[in-house]
Amino acid sequence: MTLGAQIAWDDTVLPFQLDRSDIRGRVARLDGVLDEILAQHDYPDPIEQLVAEMALLTAMIGHSMKLRWKLSLQVRGDGPARLIATDYYAPETEGGPARIRAYASFDRERPLEGKPFDLIGSGYFAILIDQGEGTTPYQGITPIDGGSLSACAETYFAQSEQLPTRFHLRYGRSLDADGTAGSWRAGGMMLQLMPEASPLLKPTESEEPRLLQPSDMLDDENEEHWNRANILLDTVEELELVGPAIQPTDLLVRLFHEEGPRVFDPQPVKFGCTCSEDRVRASLSIYSAKDIATMTTPEGRVTADCQFCGAHYNLDPATLGFEAKDGND
Repeated sequence: MTLGAQIAWDDTVLPFQLDRSDIRGRVARLDGVLDEILAQHDYPDPIEQLVAEMALLTAMIGHSMKLRWKLSLQVRGDGPARLIATDYYAPETEGGPARIRAYASFDRERPLEGKPFDLIGSGYFAILIDQGEGTTPYQGITPIDGGSLSACAETYFAQSEQLPTRFHLRYGRSLDADGTAGSWRAGGMMLQLMPEASPLLKPTESEEPRLLQPSDMLDDENEEHWNRANILLDTVEELELVGPAIQPTDLLVRLFHEEGPRVFDPQPVKFGCTCSEDRVRASLSIYSAKDIATMTTPEGRVTADCQFCGAHYNLDPATLGFEAKDGND
């Protein structure tokens, strides 16, 4: 395989369908995008791992967004990892790239020990969908549970969408020739039973409240298809997911050649932040001159930093708020 063929699949999401099993899915690979996201911050390794997993989930779930829609994932907990937030901006035009940004907030005074997921503690996993101006954003929430962010996402689809869903993710730093940690690479696959194939929920024997699982939504035939696809997915190797040597199309043929795999156009993904001075000014437009004065530094400026990309804005307080004077800096 040529180097060009390898690179062509970096930072892409490839949608596919298994025609004989009524299952759809996506293969995602993040390379430069993940490096750019994490380069904006100086996170400890466990926090970087959580951000990497969240970004990969966002890329795969976000692929279903229509043009100009926005998807946001948020995890909030009471542990040292207090917040992980990602945004996915669907392409502006057909064939254009989607954009992803992400950041995390964590308590630097608390030890970051144990598995990265355990650093979240108790809290919730939320998915928010913004369809644009004039619409009401949708929000779905599920508790932190299951041992990984992927498991939380699977529970969300079971609870909110009644769709059996499976994520299989791998991510980490590559090793340079001298053995030191190099750039980030991430890869994953998502399987989901197609909506028209999803039957009604099975009745549960226990009356105790619990989170729904994929098995709660499968009849005998669909359960056979679903279990077979998951068994095949369990055979995937880490390097097959993260690449770059094996193309996603070749991986799908190896795993699911008997299931009738069919691929669609891949979606390119890049890092992108939507912050701007105009947006900062708009967010401050609800404040009076008195309120703006409380935000003004001793040097006579109002400053703001973007948590996603680190951009710094230094503004004249006289030009801010609904009592602002005409003209900008």
